[in-house]
Amino acid sequence: MQYDREKAIDYAHKWAFLRNPAFANFDEMGGDCTNFVSQCLLAGEAAMNHTPILGWYYHSLNSRAPAWTGVAEFFRFITSEHQTGPAAEVARLEDVQPGDIVQLSTAGTRFHHSGIIVETGEQPDLDNVLIACHTFDSDYRPLSTYNIRQIRFLHILTV
Repeated sequence: MQYDREKAIDYAHKWAFLRNPAFANFDEMGGDCTNFVSQCLLAGEAAMNHTPILGWYYHSLNSRAPAWTGVAEFFRFITSEHQTGPAAEVARLEDVQPGDIVQLSTAGTRFHHSGIIVETGEQPDLDNVLIACHTFDSDYRPLSTYNIRQIRFLHILTV
């Protein structure tokens, strides 16, 4: 299925500073950032993958895949081979597009934050790649405003 980047970005702008009541809020359970990114992908017409444990789906707080809300689990799912659900490849900064995903480490060695890219400059760089995210609620936030130790970009291929 074709990824509707515009719908994903519209959703990101609408909910960047709010919480959609159709989904649990994970702010007090380690952070809501990957939950928000997953919601954006779903709004962009991504299909849920209901594979137990290893899939990507959300029905309720107690019926969801770890990849829906976990940074590392999301990365493993979206970059693995599977028949249903969003798929991505690791990309270079220069190749990102609005609707792609960024994951950051700002402390330590593990990635702990996800955001959706909502805008890029003609030649993407850390100053003009802007993201929306939860936990550190933001919209149109430049990547250059983070104390980045590690960064990875996920270019969405299919949903």
